[in-house]
Amino acid sequence: MVLVPPLSLIAAVLGSIIFAIAVPTEAAAIGAIGGLVLTVLYRKFSWQAVREALLTTLSITAMVLTIVVGGLMFAGVFAGAGGLLAVQNMLANADLGPWGTVWLVLIVTFVAVFVIDLISIMLILVPLAMPIVTGLGFDPVWFCIALLIMMQTSMLTPPMAGAIFYFRAIAPPEISLRDMYRGVVPFILLHFAVLAVIIAFPPVVLWLPSLFLGFD
Repeated sequence: MVLVPPLSLIAAVLGSIIFAIAVPTEAAAIGAIGGLVLTVLYRKFSWQAVREALLTTLSITAMVLTIVVGGLMFAGVFAGAGGLLAVQNMLANADLGPWGTVWLVLIVTFVAVFVIDLISIMLILVPLAMPIVTGLGFDPVWFCIALLIMMQTSMLTPPMAGAIFYFRAIAPPEISLRDMYRGVVPFILLHFAVLAVIIAFPPVVLWLPSLFLGFD
């Protein structure tokens, strides 16, 4: 019974996204409202707790947006200096074959996420790589899922590990950065295992969308 309230909150947030009831931003609002309801039900609600939650949210949001703004500035300079054209030419002229080209894109993505935020990566790499990858006969949905897995893996990988720095802002003081670096290792291995599975068996990527959305 103890797990019912948190599991219900998770189901409400993820279920609203999976069944296209809400976009991720709206689902986050559902999660916030659900969390507020749970604090009332558990008799933990207080205005001091609300104040601390708002201040923590403001601090984390400011930090994340600062990183995003820095990444967008970097992406703008990169595009203005001709970097987009250079990357596209590199992919088109590498002559690595279909799978070699896909791996090159994934490796470039992995390295780029160390210094550029996720939004900028999607704005830069996806428009460049998608025509080339689909022209080689790969499914665009499959490629996007593989790209997202690689991006998330890079976000967890030390020494840069953007996700760890986000977590550092809210973690208790007794949890050190070294503890976090050690803690993400199993998740990094799981990410690579999932990436290996979808590369070896591409149809598994489209199974869930086809089940829920009739997507083929």
